[in-house]
Amino acid sequence: TVIGKRRSQFADAPVVDASVAIEALVAREPITVILSERGWIRAAKGRIEDPSELKFKEGDKLGFLVPAETTDKLLIFASDGRFFTLPCDKLPSARSAGEPLRLMLDLDDRVDLIDVFAHKPGRKRVLASKAGYGFIMPEDEAIAFRRAGKQVLNGEAVVSLEAAGDHLAVIGDNGKVLIFPLAELPEMPRGKGVKLQSYREGALRDAAVFNAEDGASWTDAAGRTRVWADWRDWLGRRAGAGRLAPKGFPASKRFRPR
Repeated sequence: TVIGKRRSQFADAPVVDASVAIEALVAREPITVILSERGWIRAAKGRIEDPSELKFKEGDKLGFLVPAETTDKLLIFASDGRFFTLPCDKLPSARSAGEPLRLMLDLDDRVDLIDVFAHKPGRKRVLASKAGYGFIMPEDEAIAFRRAGKQVLNGEAVVSLEAAGDHLAVIGDNGKVLIFPLAELPEMPRGKGVKLQSYREGALRDAAVFNAEDGASWTDAAGRTRVWADWRDWLGRRAGAGRLAPKGFPASKRFRPR
């Protein structure tokens, strides 16, 4: 019958992803996502060269400045181990003070924001908890447009880094540093991960990914990059205690200032 033929034709037709079709309608333009320390978010057209010119509500200041495009998905990583996703073309305009992020997402006031960045398909990230456990996560696994986000890391999150290198350096509250090959971390969509560093007291403070061929470094409070020529002296087995940070390492015990 004619009806039967029509049904057969529809059955053979390719399935179209509605979200992809909608994204195709969004004009691709550069923007800069501005997120204040108190959680007000907005997006400015183009790139912001001088962040000092930005204005905020009284008592507030810049938290994250993210270069992106209107077609991007913004990923937000919270200290409770959840990822949240927002479409960049739906963000409030920078012509105003923006909107409170916590009204857009189910974020408790006690939860801190660890990282904010534009999603790049195929990229991988190193995630780690305060307890000193971590793993490598394919960034695609973080996408979730639910208000409640997506639970990815078990434990209190302290680290989110692009896995662009072959070695991982970690430092604890005790000021001890340990370096080992990044390949020793498992790749997982979610979970607790493996032990990165051992502590008698304190917890994981910070981490850094780097290529051995390029060498290691850190950035001081003034924003100057310090070359770490003898970083191999801190090489050890994953889950070890490490040794005290080199002379001149930032008192904040962080590889990059926040």
